Amino acid sequence: MGLFSFLNKKDFFPEDEKQRIVAAIRATEQQTSGEIRVYVESKCRFVDPLDRAAEVFWGLKMDHTEDRNAVLVYVAMRDHQYAVFADEGIFKKAGETFWKNEVVAMNERFQQGQVADAIIQVVGDIGNALHQHFPYDRSNDKNELPDDIVFGA
Repeated sequence: MGLFSFLNKKDFFPEDEKQRIVAAIRATEQQTSGEIRVYVESKCRFVDPLDRAAEVFWGLKMDHTEDRNAVLVYVAMRDHQYAVFADEGIFKKAGETFWKNEVVAMNERFQQGQVADAIIQVVGDIGNALHQHFPYDRSNDKNELPDDIVFGA
């Protein structure tokens, strides 16, 4: 581990791709009261990436949204592992099949080397589900969680 290895955490994507991902999150959240976060790290510490996604979800206090409608998109770049973890409010409404299909869709794009596009696509798909079940209400909506990408180790 080099002296400046900590500087590389955000280098998983070029700056323009990071901006596109954050823009997709912001645009999506303007259509729903739900919240989406993206967490990217190098390696998954767990055998099952869904377990790691759950740990990150709780660690980021994403379960504190009023309607329990937050969703985490988890990506371990070097291990090529990913998961989508949804809080109980939106998980139940969209159904287990929806969430599994989103991971399959991410896998297909990741296999083609389109990591940022895969994340943007899943953010849009999740946004559509959130919009259907938790539409935006201008009178009382607030951004409960930051929109930036969270970079782990």
